[in-house]
Amino acid sequence: MRFATWNVNSVKARLPRLLDWLGSTAPDVVCLQETKLAQDAFPVDEVAALGYATAHHGQGRWNGVALLSRVGLDDVRRGFDGEPGFPEPEARAVSALCGGIRFTSVYVPNGRTPEDPHYTYKLRWLAALRDSVVSDLAAGPVVVAGDYNVAPTDEDVWDPAMFAGSTHVTPPEREALAALRALGLDDVPARPLKGDRPFTYWDYRAGMFHQNKGMRIDLVYADSAVRDRVTDAYVDREARKGKGPSDHAPVIVDLS
Repeated sequence: MRFATWNVNSVKARLPRLLDWLGSTAPDVVCLQETKLAQDAFPVDEVAALGYATAHHGQGRWNGVALLSRVGLDDVRRGFDGEPGFPEPEARAVSALCGGIRFTSVYVPNGRTPEDPHYTYKLRWLAALRDSVVSDLAAGPVVVAGDYNVAPTDEDVWDPAMFAGSTHVTPPEREALAALRALGLDDVPARPLKGDRPFTYWDYRAGMFHQNKGMRIDLVYADSAVRDRVTDAYVDREARKGKGPSDHAPVIVDLS
């Protein structure tokens, strides 16, 4: 099995690239984030032509998540029990059973600044996600993948000094990720497709991608049943190149 996670930063804007990438990379399961589509606006027919069933959770704003699968899509859940809102729950999580694994695609709130109410919301959201994963782990193999909007360590940003005092790197955010991993989830390491460090996000401005001034915030968390099957994991930097890319690159994982 091959699966991937990718913040596409608008399915509508990126649809030709997404379809080409699906055709060339051929993942069996894809976790998408930031679809920016209303619930019924996902291009279901276009991805179905490539063999994928779709579960989309969208609101037509800056969020939205989806699962694409060609190995089954059962017991779909949009959101999760206890999910907090800002003020109401947003379209930030969708899960389903695909090929015997419970996949959850997550788009964690950004947090904006540590002084902003959105930061408190982010921490509450991550705590609620952790609680929801407990029952999933008891039921079978689990993957929780997506844009976590947190760099787990200083090694996951191009220059820690540049991020001091900002969101994505604060101790409470990193502790929230550590609490999630403490349930029995591993951070599946991803190598870069070609050279450099395995960052997954680069700001559009000032040539940040070409200078590899990025962050690793798109993460794959998996339980031991999945982690023990991993044969390869990498960041597809090629998908970040060319005309009109997302500001994120996909993370691709191969299983035996």
